[in-house]
Amino acid sequence: MDPHREAYLLEAQELLAELETGLLELEEAAGDAELVGRVFRALHTIKGSGAMFGFDEVAAFTHEVENAFDRVRSGTLAVSRELVDIGLGAKDHVRALLAGSGEPRTGEDVLERLRALTGGGAEEGAAPSQASEGAAGSDPEAAADATYRIRWKPGPGLFATGTNPLVLLDELRALGSCRVVAQTGDVPALDALDPQECRLYWDVILTTGRGRDAIEDVFLFVSGEGEVRIDLIDAAGVSGCEADYKRLGEILVERGDLSVEEMRAALAEQKRFGEIVADKGLVSPSQVESALAEQQAVRQARQARQTQAPSEGEAASSIRVPSEKLDRLVDLVGELVIAQARLTQTANTRADPALVAIAEDLERLASELRDNTLNIRMVPIGTTFGRFRRLVRDLSAELGKEIDLVTDGAETELDKTVIERLGDPLVHLIRNCLDHGIEAPEVRAAAGKPRRGTVRLSAAHEGASVVLAIADDGRGLDAEAIRAKAVEKGLLSPDARPPERELFDLVFAPGFSTAKAVTGVSGRGVGMDVVRRAIEALRGTVELASRPGRGTSVTVRLPLTLAIIEGLLVGVGGERYVVPLSLVEECVELAQADRVRARGRSTVEVRGHLVPYVRLREWFGAGGRPPEIEQVVVVRLEEGRFGFVVDGVIGQHQTVIKPLGRMVREVEGLSGATILGDGAVALILDPPRIVQGVEEAARRAA
Repeated sequence: MDPHREAYLLEAQELLAELETGLLELEEAAGDAELVGRVFRALHTIKGSGAMFGFDEVAAFTHEVENAFDRVRSGTLAVSRELVDIGLGAKDHVRALLAGSGEPRTGEDVLERLRALTGGGAEEGAAPSQASEGAAGSDPEAAADATYRIRWKPGPGLFATGTNPLVLLDELRALGSCRVVAQTGDVPALDALDPQECRLYWDVILTTGRGRDAIEDVFLFVSGEGEVRIDLIDAAGVSGCEADYKRLGEILVERGDLSVEEMRAALAEQKRFGEIVADKGLVSPSQVESALAEQQAVRQARQARQTQAPSEGEAASSIRVPSEKLDRLVDLVGELVIAQARLTQTANTRADPALVAIAEDLERLASELRDNTLNIRMVPIGTTFGRFRRLVRDLSAELGKEIDLVTDGAETELDKTVIERLGDPLVHLIRNCLDHGIEAPEVRAAAGKPRRGTVRLSAAHEGASVVLAIADDGRGLDAEAIRAKAVEKGLLSPDARPPERELFDLVFAPGFSTAKAVTGVSGRGVGMDVVRRAIEALRGTVELASRPGRGTSVTVRLPLTLAIIEGLLVGVGGERYVVPLSLVEECVELAQADRVRARGRSTVEVRGHLVPYVRLREWFGAGGRPPEIEQVVVVRLEEGRFGFVVDGVIGQHQTVIKPLGRMVREVEGLSGATILGDGAVALILDPPRIVQGVEEAARRAA
């Protein structure tokens, strides 16, 4: 694909997300002019860039929607829920068009609704053309304030068309900071003047953030009458815009009001340049005034930019990089970390001080490179939160409920791969909150609750993990119904009374549902098991908590990154394993005397507390005899502290996570593999899965 078209498609996705967020926020703050402008700019850029890169259908469709929001911007159309509905439908259709799956009938339906709402006014305005639109990626005009030089020289017959030039000049003034200078040089002597002819023309210096299209729209109906020239003379990000601006003579020459020779001759007289050219009759005093206005306006605009917050400058210095290149960079850093580990091991083996020093330097550099590379992949989770606003809005309307979504911690950063794979599980959890958790408004009112329910979605860092919480203030889980369904499905014996946490955990069993009816949203018992599998595939955990009548919360704990972790290297039966260091609390010895005192129980006393453990030698079926003194690696999990008995602890290790090979993929309790400094492979433990397996085995044996 053409790289420019590919770049447009990527940018369009971001613009569509921006459009959706803007529309949803606009629905709650209909009078916010900044939000209206945000929606309009997104539509304008999608349209303009679409026309530029050959997406004519997108441009034509978006043009009508843009016109409607231009009317909102001008105050002739009010923001309503129906308009937001249409805007969201238009956004969906543009996304489908970009994906090549857009149905013309769908687009027509959206436009018919729009025309019905606006009385047909949405069709107003010139059709988009490539010539009139700028590329979104290089259009600083619509994104920030820019200064334009406008020369409007209408034809003599302007008045005959009923056009009042003052109205158009007022429209320009409404766009931003504006200086208008009337030029009278073409006005004939009074005896030759025809009052029905327009002999004036105007120079305008306009600083605006509305973009070139807004200016062209002002002259839309007089563009065929006379001359309209619009020149961008200053904007952030435009090359050639130095800190200082052109001198007066340069401006007049550039405008065509003065030749270079005339300028040089005037300069030779050593007077103020404006006075010289005016005295000589080369330009009129009004032309000099106009040029001075331009000079002053541009200087002021540039001074204002120089005092802007540093964050804006930093944002402008960011670049867009395809995610595939980032993935490749992380792979290379992983290989470098492995090579560095090999060098360190070799250096230590040879006991060469010079080589050891080089290895230490490389280790330091590799560590910094790893941290910086992984930071590049970190993305605010708020980019995922945005899609849920639309979900809650549409689904609550479908279910006849009144529900607000409250988000917190949108700035929390997480590895981009984790975020990409997290979307579907979160969608399912939120749908469950809306369908099963939040009650209908009348039910809530009868229970003394506010008619509007609330779903809270929050994210926060906690150590080396990110904790996501999805909580509702609905009816809560029905523990008795869950127990009855578990007994019915054979997951629980009739006389079993497990703790509430274990009971709620059954909800994640495949096909488990207490819903009495299947709806279009849920009720088939398909989903929660998929949610758990998806989260566990990200090396995360999920837990349910609920209080009757007060609501349900789902807590998801995820690692910050899936690429490289700090691990604790241990040995068991001649093999080496890695325990994620973020889970490790401490290591203690387990001597033969301790095992005798335990009398067959798999527990060890750690500072007055009994900690259950599992012997990895037995778990993985390793042969040979254990050493007299073993080590217990104590980890902290949601369930509490748990120990893994190993032959010995080797030390800390930077672990580049590799996928498991086919030979060990089905072995329970492993989450990946890594390559050690000597080229051998070590397996990475999945402590929560091992503990879960131990508990299930204990239940089966009971």
